[in-house]
Amino acid sequence: MKTPQFLNKGDKVGIIATARKISKAEILPAAELLTKWGLEVVFGKHLFNENNQFAGTDKERAFDLQAMLDDDTVNAIIIARGGYGTVRIIDKIDFTNFIKKPKWIVGYSDVTVLHSHVHTLNIETIHATMPINFFKNEQATESLYSALFGKKLMYNVSPSSLNRLGQTQATLVGGNLSLIYSLMGSNSEIDTAGKILFIEDLDEYLYHVDRMMMTLKRADKLTHLAGLIIGGMTDMKDNVIPFGKTAEELIFDTVKEYEYPVCFNFSAGHIDKNMALFLGRTISLEVKANEVKLTF
Repeated sequence: MKTPQFLNKGDKVGIIATARKISKAEILPAAELLTKWGLEVVFGKHLFNENNQFAGTDKERAFDLQAMLDDDTVNAIIIARGGYGTVRIIDKIDFTNFIKKPKWIVGYSDVTVLHSHVHTLNIETIHATMPINFFKNEQATESLYSALFGKKLMYNVSPSSLNRLGQTQATLVGGNLSLIYSLMGSNSEIDTAGKILFIEDLDEYLYHVDRMMMTLKRADKLTHLAGLIIGGMTDMKDNVIPFGKTAEELIFDTVKEYEYPVCFNFSAGHIDKNMALFLGRTISLEVKANEVKLTF
């Protein structure tokens, strides 16, 4: 995997919206914080456009992403917020210049489309909080700062009764479970063999979580993992007749026959304390009975 250059003070970062619309009032506080970090902030040409729920038309959102990818003066691209819509523009993008001169792409949730596609190009990305969430948790935002400026990331995670013990070192891939599931069969589908898979999700029915996990299993996406990390499974929903298990228990049941280490309750995803992760980076995962350690 190629590692984009880490940022220095004075570098330029672009903010665009590839999915849901966002207002200037929502983005300005985050832009001010990035400026305090010593960065120059550039807004996408159509950042504040509106087209129903989207931040402009597909053409406008694709234009902004393409422009930022091709602008050699921009050192990182931070997606303003998630929602839905990145998959509608991914096939309109030419990554030729980006491959020659990679830069950091930052975000989570719907940005999983970009993470997954860019990983097929063998380039690292940063799964982290986005401008719409910068002020929800100071630790999460500081972890993004550390990631962008090349500081070492290391996390300790509280143990879970569902964890499977073990130690492994492999490339970290993944993101939002629903997006990983939806990208299967496309040219943005991720290869999980021999890798550590990270998954998280929000606002899903439990039966759908089970269906997605079973689909990943049947497609051999879980069989040959080096490890599995589960982040926030937030605001899960159930039917009138209960499914009978939590999302975490469903995931555990899906992978219980395998032997690789499994870590539950990692602090990333649709939660306030959404800690930064280098996707595409080789990491060390150590799951013990009394502690879990994740080192980049």
